[in-house]
Amino acid sequence: MIVFCRLLLAALLLAGPAMAAESIDTPLADPAAEARARDISRTLRCLVCQNQSIEDSNAPLAQDLRQIVRERVQAGDDDEAVRRFLVARYGDWVLLKPPFKGATLLLWIGPVLILLAGGATVALLYRRQRRQAGAPSPLSAEEAARLAALTGRDNTHP
Repeated sequence: MIVFCRLLLAALLLAGPAMAAESIDTPLADPAAEARARDISRTLRCLVCQNQSIEDSNAPLAQDLRQIVRERVQAGDDDEAVRRFLVARYGDWVLLKPPFKGATLLLWIGPVLILLAGGATVALLYRRQRRQAGAPSPLSAEEAARLAALTGRDNTHP
């Protein structure tokens, strides 16, 4: 039994580094080309994380996209050609800053429309509340008598 426990412990200790290993991108041999690939990767959205560039993401899809960028740079594509290649496959959504055109119009003006709609709703609710509040109604005779009894003074005259 002790031998089995020792073997199990040894297997677990040896498996730890293997579980911690992360696939590492293979950089390009040319430092200038690698820098270009990294610059391009900073302008592309991780389709899994959505608010990170593929350069900053550790998602497997982001690693694949970085590799595609490196392959396209290695093949001699300029920066725009690499972006066009990925946009053709994934749409404008892959760009961190999508272009301003009819299909992406809602992406650009959506936040402003939501802000305006929220402000209009708040203004309407505020106006409705002020209109309903109006002037307070005067106390009835019974309420005035009860108030006078509670406070010990005559509240009929302001």
